[in-house]
Amino acid sequence: MIDWLRREPREAPEIALGERRLPVIVVRHPRARRMTLRLAPAGDAVRVTLPRWGRTAEALAFARSRAEWLAAQLAKVPAPDPPRPGGRLPYRGRALAIAWSAEGPRGPHLVDETIAVGGPQRHLAARLARWLEGEGLRLMAADLADFAAAAGVPRPALRLSRARRRWGSCASDGTVRINWRLVMAPDAVRRSVVAHEVAHLLHFDHGPAFKAALERIYDGDLAAADRWLNERGRTLYAPFG
Repeated sequence: MIDWLRREPREAPEIALGERRLPVIVVRHPRARRMTLRLAPAGDAVRVTLPRWGRTAEALAFARSRAEWLAAQLAKVPAPDPPRPGGRLPYRGRALAIAWSAEGPRGPHLVDETIAVGGPQRHLAARLARWLEGEGLRLMAADLADFAAAAGVPRPALRLSRARRRWGSCASDGTVRINWRLVMAPDAVRRSVVAHEVAHLLHFDHGPAFKAALERIYDGDLAAADRWLNERGRTLYAPFG
């Protein structure tokens, strides 16, 4: 359950981080045992997760007590860098050169390390985002099939997520959602998130059995993938916000 803290009626709480003010979102989680704090990947909100019995006033005080740490995290958020002709597009851990021509075919197509796209320039970012989503769906469906087979479970339904704060999720009905931006990350990183959600089909918590299942089905270095997401995951929000 999400509860916006309020200092006055209809006024969402904010926290001052240098010259910026960000909203504070409080989430009560049934399995949370303590308060945790994080900055949204895009740097546009602060999120506090607390147990069901936690007080919202304490959550806001908790966030404000760590304003210095939050400001340091905010400074690490990359500036927006929307796609532009002659620029670069992240794709599977590579940086594709964007070759745009108004007279060229509107549908983006990959040629070696270049993504060619035509049509009006004002639609460039939207076309590239749709292309990336299509590529993400294709790649993630293959990942899901691999890990479902390794886990010995039926392949679940897959949906792309546009979440601002989560890389993946597994619903109680078995539907797996993966953040489409992961198509811009290295393959091993994207696959680690898919494997994580498939492991939740076996164990819905993060206990020892879940960790053992994830290590069994994932075919890469989990620590390295987690490290990449922690250190560079926010860069995936720079091209499209």
